[in-house]
Amino acid sequence: QSHNIPFHHHIIIFWKDLKTMTATADPVYPQDPEKEPVELTEENSRKKRPTNSTHFGDVDFEEEDAAEIGDATWAEVGQACCVHTPMEWGKVFIGVCGAFFFLYFFLFSLELLGNSAKVLGGCTAGGIMGDNVNPVAALVIGELATALVQSSSTTTSIIVSLVGSDAVSINTGIYMIMGANIGTSVTNTIVAMGQMADGIQLERAFAGATVHDLFNLLSVAVLFPLELISGYLFRLTRAMLPESVADDDKWVGPIKKIVSPLAGRVLKANKNVIKEIATGKVENCEAYYPVFCVGGIEDYKSCANKCGDGEEKGVDCGRVGLITCDKKYGCPAFFQNGATKQDDSIAGGVCMVLALVFLLVCLLGLVNVLQRGLMGMSTRIIYKATNVPGIFALVIGAAVTVLVQSSSITTSVLTPLVGLGVIQLEQMLPLTLGANIGTTVTGLLASLVSDSVAALQVALCHLFFNISGIIIWYPIPFMRKIPLNGARELGKWTRRSKAIPPIYIITVFFICPLLLLGISELFVQQKVGWTVLGTIIVLAVLLGIIRFAWFWKRQEGRAQFIACLDKRTSRNAALTALPEDMQFLKSKVAQLAEHTGLPEDEEVDEEKAEGTDDAEAEPEAVAEEAEEQA
Repeated sequence: QSHNIPFHHHIIIFWKDLKTMTATADPVYPQDPEKEPVELTEENSRKKRPTNSTHFGDVDFEEEDAAEIGDATWAEVGQACCVHTPMEWGKVFIGVCGAFFFLYFFLFSLELLGNSAKVLGGCTAGGIMGDNVNPVAALVIGELATALVQSSSTTTSIIVSLVGSDAVSINTGIYMIMGANIGTSVTNTIVAMGQMADGIQLERAFAGATVHDLFNLLSVAVLFPLELISGYLFRLTRAMLPESVADDDKWVGPIKKIVSPLAGRVLKANKNVIKEIATGKVENCEAYYPVFCVGGIEDYKSCANKCGDGEEKGVDCGRVGLITCDKKYGCPAFFQNGATKQDDSIAGGVCMVLALVFLLVCLLGLVNVLQRGLMGMSTRIIYKATNVPGIFALVIGAAVTVLVQSSSITTSVLTPLVGLGVIQLEQMLPLTLGANIGTTVTGLLASLVSDSVAALQVALCHLFFNISGIIIWYPIPFMRKIPLNGARELGKWTRRSKAIPPIYIITVFFICPLLLLGISELFVQQKVGWTVLGTIIVLAVLLGIIRFAWFWKRQEGRAQFIACLDKRTSRNAALTALPEDMQFLKSKVAQLAEHTGLPEDEEVDEEKAEGTDDAEAEPEAVAEEAEEQA
């Protein structure tokens, strides 16, 4: 019967069937056409298990909602953890060794990344931190400096030192500390981008990273104006101060002692550059160059040792720039005698690229090892083992951060676990809040090195700022849902478009702070024109925010934005699959042509060519016939 249907009708019917098939597909998460359906069994699906429990590695793992996960007993947790065959224990041992291997180099990558950031941004960070500025500018400077050097511990220690040396006021130091709290969360947000290969893992990891961002931003949004109006933190900490502070040695965490030696042999940043430029001891970075080592010998004594009385740096004793030597391990691989500032900056840039590559490779390796280790493990057991009360999670986060001396490291290690589904977002929030508390220990220890009571006051302000934020946003369930729901929403957006994470990082940590800094500077010029211009810009920004909120809530702006992301994702998926789709269409058209008995394309071309030759020959024949008749 199909021989009686015209060929173009076959094409129309086929096109309608194709449109019907594609209309039912998910435009955001399209199914792989080459992926054959997997038969569901008790080994790979919860639907076939009597317990109805989901295991890691199941084909329907993502279909289970967190609310559906049942509660396991501690006996089940103990059995899953400790009852194994000798072969399984061998696999566990290999997996643990692999996890520690990748974890060590993951921490090494973070340390190297921090050193590289200090080399590249040290001069800039020191320059912007050195003056008493208005509160908004101080907030932005603290955030930008932390984002540049990739370490809130470094920034807070420098701020405490600046206050202790009377380079900046206590109030300015308080606002800088608030900004440092925002900037510290950029590292784990970058780490979340390492799971871009898997959209589902990226969604969870980015939500786990941004819940830290949102908490810090919300805390600043409440406590910054409160401090401006009432001086709450200043007055609270001043009432707690002793008359003097005794000197003490600086404490270094055990993890730092394990990771720093290897990172220090590759690149070691000179933190004194930031401090000395910020305090005004040195005008700019040019004073540190060219690098000079006595006798051309590249070691700590010849290059980085302190000058004695009457000795001139760079002539009688060594001089180092942004890259320095270690007293115990000597000069790093990227140290160079006679180097200029440009040489050190190039070395810092190369090390940053290497650190990011190492970070990505170690993250992928760590995730892969953890996935293999969790394969077949019930989610009921995993969530039972990780679902600790919030107060205990806070204590754990604080204790781990004190050990590693970096909240960035703590949250960066936890972020991949959230991406894998091992830790739920509700557990990630108190762990990061504990990390915020733990990171204040660095500032407190820095204040003990100084004999300044003002330095201790700023360090205490850092502690009570984080405690106040926790009291506001965590104990009440309704308030706790604000950062949690915001992080979930951001995670869903990243699943629709992988351009969201870099746009988010650039906008939140750089563009918005720079705009605030620019606007605040208009009001401190003490010129009527600049003040009027700043007022107009502030009013325009407020009206823009109100208009955007109205559009987002009342005019279905959110739905339009998500539809736009879906459309973009569908278009990109269609372009990616276009070559395969064209081959598929060609094969189907060839089958239809064979089925209907239509000639092949080559035969059609030959007929067209013959027709063209006949058409060209016909006028010549008519002309010859006319001549004969004449």
